[in-house]
Amino acid sequence: MVGVIPFVRDLEVDYGRVDAVSPLIRRVIAANPGPFTFTGTGTYIVGRGAPGAGVAVIDPGPPDQTHLAALLAAVEGQSVSHVLVTHTHRDHSPLARPFADAVGAPVLAARPPARIAHASGALDEDDDEAFVPDTILTGGEVVTGDGWTIEAMATPGHASNHMAFVLREENALFSGDHVMGWSTTVVAPPDGDMAAYMASLEAVIARRFATIWPTHGAPVTDPEPFLAAYRAHRLEREAQILAHLSGGPQRIMEMTPALYAAVDSRLWPAAGLTLWAHLIALERAGRVRAEPGPEVDAVWRLS
Repeated sequence: MVGVIPFVRDLEVDYGRVDAVSPLIRRVIAANPGPFTFTGTGTYIVGRGAPGAGVAVIDPGPPDQTHLAALLAAVEGQSVSHVLVTHTHRDHSPLARPFADAVGAPVLAARPPARIAHASGALDEDDDEAFVPDTILTGGEVVTGDGWTIEAMATPGHASNHMAFVLREENALFSGDHVMGWSTTVVAPPDGDMAAYMASLEAVIARRFATIWPTHGAPVTDPEPFLAAYRAHRLEREAQILAHLSGGPQRIMEMTPALYAAVDSRLWPAAGLTLWAHLIALERAGRVRAEPGPEVDAVWRLS
């Protein structure tokens, strides 16, 4: 049994409502709940919200005109200086351009990935192929506004272009989908990369944030034990895979029901993609072999 993560799943949701969740942060949730978005996409507005004040907006969300109207109402009378996007999945980025055009602000994000479709239709978070940022971020860039400072923090893994954002005044991280309070994160090849994900997770742990604000779900207000459990879960899953393969070669479709028996079977296709990401990382480390190569339908065995 993979170790228990202290998930945070209590979140009162009123779609379109503007919630002041900290002195510098407001949140508006889009009505796109689902198995990968939980209660929906949470768009964050950073800034004090006083008339005429400058604010930044993070992850405008899916192509939803009702959500767009709610965001525009939330920033009415304020000056939006930056629109920041964590990554180009369709529950995060499509509304960035319409919103930015409406408020006259630039869109900042990491370079979109190569146009590679996910290996399976198991996910509802395919790439937003139309997305083009005005400014390309690589990590380490800092933008400022009225009483706030945001630092871009590269966190590849869930997506190759995943960028988290640090609010320095509150020692808080807007983690996108890299860390979610309600669930573990899907890492789906070919764009998702488990080794990159684990390296990014270590970087987040090292920063000792006071609060983590995921795009989906409630905040993580005690990050240290939560992130330790998040990391332990991944390492235990890796050990579980190796132990399972000690019984002989198998394909992912054969391994998934056994390794994810506690997971709703409707999510097994997505779980299989994360299993594939683990296996690719293990293959690169020389601990497993794939025949004929590390593809999703390969036969996997211990090295």
